Amino acid sequence: MALSGVLLAMAASAELSGPAGLGTARVPAQLNRRVSLANGTGAGRADRIYQARRTLAASASEDLDLAGVLTDALGAGLTFVRVKGLFVAASKGNTNNVVIGGAASNAWATLLSATGTLTLRPGAMVGAMAGEADPTGYSVTASTGDILKVANSGGGSAVTYDVLIVGASA
Repeated sequence: MALSGVLLAMAASAELSGPAGLGTARVPAQLNRRVSLANGTGAGRADRIYQARRTLAASASEDLDLAGVLTDALGAGLTFVRVKGLFVAASKGNTNNVVIGGAASNAWATLLSATGTLTLRPGAMVGAMAGEADPTGYSVTASTGDILKVANSGGGSAVTYDVLIVGASA
């Protein structure tokens, strides 16, 4: 099974304007980054992808096991050894937040540390990607460092989130 046409990207742009001298000054600000990955397992390569829309009941959490439990869109089991890109988006219709990280055991710690968490308010999103020249990305260690916890921050209502993980099997 081959993975092709992988483009990971993030972009932000804005313009600051205000009175200056004899007119209006306009100062653009932007940050654009993109990473193209070929099929494979080394630097600038990926061969595994997981994408899903998931829902968590009120006050619930789940552990996404990056080494051996997830399945791809074709039904094949996934074992990530390296994550090259992680993108998570909380539904704008959520009432509660989506909290990423902080697994009780075997936490995937190469991105957020073992106890670190990220809180996504309704409609928020976050992405992380390794550079094309980076052969490691974010390492996954089966059985001891492979759990990405995702939690609903409160009671009363469910939350929905989208997740996309791109990585390599070796």
